[in-house]
Amino acid sequence: MKTKKSYLHLITYTLLLFYFTLLLVSCNETYTPKRPGYFRIDFPKERKFTVYNNDVCPFTFEYPTYGMIQKDSGDLQEMHEHPCWFNVIFPEYKGKIYLSYTKIDATNTLDKLVHDSYKLTFKHTIKADYIDETIVQGSNPHVTGILYDVGGNAASGVQFYVTDSTQHFLRGSLYFFAPPNSDSLSPVIAYFRKDVEHLINTLQWK
Repeated sequence: MKTKKSYLHLITYTLLLFYFTLLLVSCNETYTPKRPGYFRIDFPKERKFTVYNNDVCPFTFEYPTYGMIQKDSGDLQEMHEHPCWFNVIFPEYKGKIYLSYTKIDATNTLDKLVHDSYKLTFKHTIKADYIDETIVQGSNPHVTGILYDVGGNAASGVQFYVTDSTQHFLRGSLYFFAPPNSDSLSPVIAYFRKDVEHLINTLQWK
């Protein structure tokens, strides 16, 4: 009996020592939190462009072939009132360039349109870390305006307007169908910003 009890005590002691050793090792282990990861995005290897041109809108421009033209609204009355409000969408990348054209006249003066564009852009200041303004000039000398780079977790990272100062005013903004996260969207915004620049550079008024 004595031998059996001693044997049981030995097993118990061995198990306790084993668990105590595991506890010490786990307490001394340094935990390093992993940085958040994001999905890899494969951009097109080369940019190819096609021309937007129709009989309704008094302008043409080039947009990438991986984009599509989409009407901004399914409301027939609104489409009739604003036939030149539409999107260049990028389905594969869940993004779009929203475009809205307005004719300059007594009701929609240049000052009013510029002021309205400014207000729309600076609505993003709540979420934006910064808003940089760059004066832009298209290849057509009658295409001038301002491009806004909106930093931080704003809904739109790039916005712009261009005009000939007398008849035409076109406003645009780049959006993505994703939570506004500057860390994950920065490379995507940088890529599609070049498409915005190309649109402005190739814009021609009719």
